[in-house]
Amino acid sequence: MENKIILSSLAMGLKRVALGIYRKSYGVSDRFLLEAMKRQKEADKTKLLPYMQTIIKNLSMLADRNNTQKAEDALMYSTRIQNYVLYK
Repeated sequence: MENKIILSSLAMGLKRVALGIYRKSYGVSDRFLLEAMKRQKEADKTKLLPYMQTIIKNLSMLADRNNTQKAEDALMYSTRIQNYVLYK
């Protein structure tokens, strides 16, 4: 699959993680986090700019955070990945 599609799916999954936590739907949030982690593994990191490689690598730390921090980080990473896909 093309990297652009994978990254777009990853960004949408992370946004859903943040929205799920905001709505206190923690089961939904956890499910979308698993989907996002699957997309993270599918991405071809060799074709990404160095800062985006760092972002993709840092996504695995989301599972270890409390819900408030996880929601904030997921939304931030979602926005950064989305902007990368749209404007690169």
